[in-house]
Amino acid sequence: MTVRVRPFADGDEDAVVALWHAAGLTRPWNDPHRDIARKKLVQRELFLVAEEDGGVVGTAMAGYDGHRGWVYYLAVTPDRQGRGLGRTLLMEAETQLLALGCPKVNVQIRSGNEAVARFYERAGYTPDGATGLGKRVIPD
Repeated sequence: MTVRVRPFADGDEDAVVALWHAAGLTRPWNDPHRDIARKKLVQRELFLVAEEDGGVVGTAMAGYDGHRGWVYYLAVTPDRQGRGLGRTLLMEAETQLLALGCPKVNVQIRSGNEAVARFYERAGYTPDGATGLGKRVIPD
């Protein structure tokens, strides 16, 4: 079984949303379909999908604003977690951001999610002393 990382395609949407639900990434206040629609309008090429045997098994959504890069929706199907696929997706996102001249990549981790924090620490990410704040300006 070979995993291929490629850009998101329109036909992936339902499988991607199902994966995000299975991986525990969705929240009631974020409509994943709207998040996908928004990403398709901005740096669509930085929306990555891992495919194995014709099915979506992982995702990473990245972006670069000219100052910092960000990675969101990094997810792997629960039955494939712990096998390096998340690391592969993260490295591909970092490679693409670096190609755009991005000097630093940030991620946000929800409070209490120590397993994900350890994953990012193993990938070289460290706390940078910043506090993430958010304000919803368009309700989903």
